[in-house]
Amino acid sequence: MVRGAGFVVPPGFRSDRGSRFAVCGRPSQRSVWMVRVQTTAADAEESSPKKGHDPEDEEIFVFEQEEENLDSLIVLEAPKVFRPPGSFRADLVTELSVSDLVLLCSLVAVVYGLATASVSVMSGPYVAAVVSTDISKLPWYTLLSTTRIFLGYLVSLVFAIVYAYCAYRIPFAAKALVLIIDILQSIPLLSFLPGVVLGLMALFPGQRAGVELAAMLLLFTSMAWNMVLGFYQSLCTIPRELLEASQVFGLSSWKRFWTLELPAGAMGLVWNSIVSVAGGWFFLISIESFELGNQDFRLPGIGAFLASAAEHANYAAISWGLLSLVAVIVVADFVVWRPLVAWSSKFSYGSGTAAQMAPKSSVLNFLQRSQVTRALHDKLLSQMWLGFVELFPSSRKTRYITPSTSEKRVQSAALIRSAVFALLSVSFAATIGYAGYKAVGVLSVLPLRVWLGLGVDALYTLGRVLVALVLSILWTVPLGVAVGRDPALASRLQPLVQIFASVPATALFPFVLLALVRLGNGLQIGSIVLMMLGMMWYILFNVIAGAQAIPPELFEVDSIYGKESVVKRWKTLILPGIFPYLITGIVTAVGGAWNASIVSEYVIFQGNTISTRGLGSAISVAASTGDYSVLLAGTLVMCGLVLLTNRFVWGPLYKLANTKYRLSQS
Repeated sequence: MVRGAGFVVPPGFRSDRGSRFAVCGRPSQRSVWMVRVQTTAADAEESSPKKGHDPEDEEIFVFEQEEENLDSLIVLEAPKVFRPPGSFRADLVTELSVSDLVLLCSLVAVVYGLATASVSVMSGPYVAAVVSTDISKLPWYTLLSTTRIFLGYLVSLVFAIVYAYCAYRIPFAAKALVLIIDILQSIPLLSFLPGVVLGLMALFPGQRAGVELAAMLLLFTSMAWNMVLGFYQSLCTIPRELLEASQVFGLSSWKRFWTLELPAGAMGLVWNSIVSVAGGWFFLISIESFELGNQDFRLPGIGAFLASAAEHANYAAISWGLLSLVAVIVVADFVVWRPLVAWSSKFSYGSGTAAQMAPKSSVLNFLQRSQVTRALHDKLLSQMWLGFVELFPSSRKTRYITPSTSEKRVQSAALIRSAVFALLSVSFAATIGYAGYKAVGVLSVLPLRVWLGLGVDALYTLGRVLVALVLSILWTVPLGVAVGRDPALASRLQPLVQIFASVPATALFPFVLLALVRLGNGLQIGSIVLMMLGMMWYILFNVIAGAQAIPPELFEVDSIYGKESVVKRWKTLILPGIFPYLITGIVTAVGGAWNASIVSEYVIFQGNTISTRGLGSAISVAASTGDYSVLLAGTLVMCGLVLLTNRFVWGPLYKLANTKYRLSQS
């Protein structure tokens, strides 16, 4: 079959020069095609089709075609589609299959489950109840935790897109905005607890909504920063040729975002979403079950279930909890992430063999064939999308702008942007100033020995972070490139990688800690292993996305001219191609490792406290005992180390990635 614009005309229908065809309907066991022909009646009579409806003095014909003859059909270009009124609804009803009905029921069940869980989560008074380890409670706990993850991810996704786009489109504010993300990313999760929990509990006194919103905001802090940096990196590496083309076509900022910038970052955003959600699962136990001073907060969910089972050494309950968690992750991978990865691959740069190397998803193929999704797409979503994108299109009328008028418009726009940024900067500075004033009062009571002790603790944790980073890079980069470039290997390993990445390391703590206790090493070495479980996936998923973003044409050229040296291929093609993604993965991985230190250096297991010296352990002890001065001091030390590393190490590497290693021609 020759494809042109997605419209099919039966063989034997002659097309004169200048004729255009518009075909309605989709192939089934016996397809009926409605064809509008802009040609002469004499030409139409020669093909002797069955005449149909004529709406605008144009010939309308109906053709019947058996499915087995579809290979001989010819596809011709047609700008418009005509369907008689009411035919779409009739086709939809007659062509619905059992799979379509299953899809409809599944959609209704998902919406109902999320709505029920959301109402249960946000309603009623808060009661610090004991989370049961009864296995019969697991389905409901799993639904509650999944709802929290889902809502936290939606907030993180919107924030990441808006924030990264603002940093990308406002160059003079980009450094400040990225610096803020670096600061927030370096703040450990437990440092957010006092302000977030106590503040929301004050807004919703005695209500469960306050604690639930606090849990969702904590999930937000564990997911958003990685997505912001990943999307920002994708925007900064858009090929210059595409940006110049958008300017030539006169696209407005609104239309350029929806047709170029958002699609350009879709692949990286999907992969970073996977690892961000995995980060949410990673901290789920700490979020659903935590102590703040003398108060014990527990929310019903699978994280609190695992924490309670670990406290009572109930290995059967732990195993069932892990099994439920893995089941949720497998279903999410099959139904959500794999289709999104396959769908986002169409936005990669390149052509030719790119389509052959694109990931496949049976769920995506099913949705594309389903009459239900076709109906939603053709009659609702596509029309809404086109109208949404065209809200602020390029100018349809020719405007004659003199150089002076153009200069005035540019100056006015720059003045407005500067005023808005100045207002936000003043507000932010005032907030930081007030917080700094309060912090000085809290920190002034700490003696010098406490600061020196925190400095030594930071060196211990820094050493573990560096060891975990090196060990993670050694295996994630080769595997990520292999998965990203080899479709056969990707089809086998990619699902397993996504599943393993989404299993929270904290859920494995009881088994890991049991082995460590028997070895007698405590957390001296085990904390590095636990830290790797929290950081290596950031690097792996970014490397996979970077390898998939390299145009296949470059590998084809390299296979012709660079066969003699694998090392040279890595040096001249693979490493430069994945470099921007690798730096993003390392930055987020290091931030994740510092955050993971609070749960890998201090663990309560079977009623006993197992810890090793480090900054994460000091912060965990301060949070559990309500020592807010030490908690603040430890947070500042951790933020300072992360910011210094970003300023003198990752910052220059980011600049190198954006200037030298980007997919464009100078």
